[in-house]
Amino acid sequence: MYSLEGQIAIITGGARGIGEGICEIFCKAGATVALWDVLDSGEETANRISSNGGSIFFQKVDITSTESVGSAVEEIISKHGKIDILINNAGVIRDRSFLKMSSEEWNTVININLNALFVTTQAVLPHMRDAGYGRIISASSINGFQGAFGQANYAATKAGVSGFTRALCKEVGRFGVTVNAVAPGFIKSVMSDSMPEEIIKAGIAQIPVGRIGTPEDMGYSYLFLASKEASFINGITLHANGGAMPM
Repeated sequence: MYSLEGQIAIITGGARGIGEGICEIFCKAGATVALWDVLDSGEETANRISSNGGSIFFQKVDITSTESVGSAVEEIISKHGKIDILINNAGVIRDRSFLKMSSEEWNTVININLNALFVTTQAVLPHMRDAGYGRIISASSINGFQGAFGQANYAATKAGVSGFTRALCKEVGRFGVTVNAVAPGFIKSVMSDSMPEEIIKAGIAQIPVGRIGTPEDMGYSYLFLASKEASFINGITLHANGGAMPM
């Protein structure tokens, strides 16, 4: 396993799902993790991982709020003196066919999935620049490349994440900071568990490795990009989907 020993990592949306998987893998790799979430269950997740030996603490953070993010960043800097890794994982879906989609459903997804990248990254990046080192990794999606019915809002944000990644990497590479993204495919989650069995089977049938992905699979994908060994990987979107490549 790649080592993150001695590194400080922020993981947004870490209370459950893929974010929880990233928290677990990063703690196993030796990082000290700041789990950010608006859900109070983030504290339970942090306590569980901590009880298994992980170095992790919970901060209730609204990533769309400059004040909330700024306060959490300053608390980390005050206590730990640095931030090595920022994982922009938090996101939401508000699926609906486009002609029926409300402006609220559109704006909510844009605000949390895309606008929050500006808020979190702008708060953390100066500390990485000054330290001469950093890893910024954000959550894209297979549907940001191939689209999906009822996900015009979601697909737009995830395509935007990859564009953000390609642009920002050109600005900050000279500071020792790399910027990448991960695009998950069909991943086991609360949402996938609620799907009809025939839909799950149909989805798995499209995956060459023959199974649904797990939060742990995603954790290892993020771990590679967050490692010091990935210092020459910059500006990419890593497709982690078992071979179900986007069109």
